[in-house]
Amino acid sequence: MTQLAPIALFAYRRRGHLERVLSALRSNILARDSYLVIFCDGPRGPSDSEEVEAVRREARRATGFRHIEIREASENQGLALSLTTGLDFMLYHWDRVIVVEDDILVSRHFLDYMNHNLANYENSVQVASIHGAVYPHSADLPETFFIRGADCWGWATWRRAWEVFEPDGAQLLKELQARGLLDAFNFEGTAPFEEMLIDQVEGRIDSWAIRWYASTLLNEMLTLYPRVPMAVNIGEDGTGTHGSSRGQSWPGPYEAPLVSRQVPILESSSGREAFRRYFRTRYRIPTSKLGRLAWRRARRLRQSLRT
Repeated sequence: MTQLAPIALFAYRRRGHLERVLSALRSNILARDSYLVIFCDGPRGPSDSEEVEAVRREARRATGFRHIEIREASENQGLALSLTTGLDFMLYHWDRVIVVEDDILVSRHFLDYMNHNLANYENSVQVASIHGAVYPHSADLPETFFIRGADCWGWATWRRAWEVFEPDGAQLLKELQARGLLDAFNFEGTAPFEEMLIDQVEGRIDSWAIRWYASTLLNEMLTLYPRVPMAVNIGEDGTGTHGSSRGQSWPGPYEAPLVSRQVPILESSSGREAFRRYFRTRYRIPTSKLGRLAWRRARRLRQSLRT
């Protein structure tokens, strides 16, 4: 294995979540040899300044890593800007990075899985990233498998892959339309990713992840996923900026080593179908044109009520 990848951890105002995430990361054997950078976003105003300061105190108490650097923003950047500028910083100084947000709980073998696969595919330019989370499924999938595009819940990438990130959502949407990729982008009509990108363009959400996914899909890149979750999202409890309180049921992270053999860099048809099955259940997008139109209108109404 080459030199260990540094870890970028992004936090804002959820001290309890950050404490759990730091504890899970610290349980990894490779933590003691890993460089950790904690990016703490600034407060939006007086109403959250106390929570933000509590997060910063938690970050300053962190131990168990080779070196810890804390970068505190003086003003609120929002997750998208905090993460993209943070990754620009990391990948200026290093050629690879492991990315964790303050609501991503990882397995004690997460860092081993990430570092081995960063080494396995470092020279494979068609690989965009290594992903830690996987959607709940009951399919018979291989230990690791590829899906087109990229994802955002406990992941890692290289400088050469992050260079394809296009921040202009409108340009991404235009290219997806021109190249006939919207159906693939939406996982054949089972996921609302086109609507999410439109929402980002029109300012209803501030998502870096939907633009990262679109950027990698347009560049014909793939992401490696594990059959079992090496990371899980604990933020779908209404506490996050874009958090949901749907009560999604996620299994805990897999607490056993995962084999990190190289596999052919081709999209897994069984993996894609497993994702489609999950999206069908989660989003329940109607198949008829009129049904989809009504679903989109209802979704926009729900978003307007939340803002």
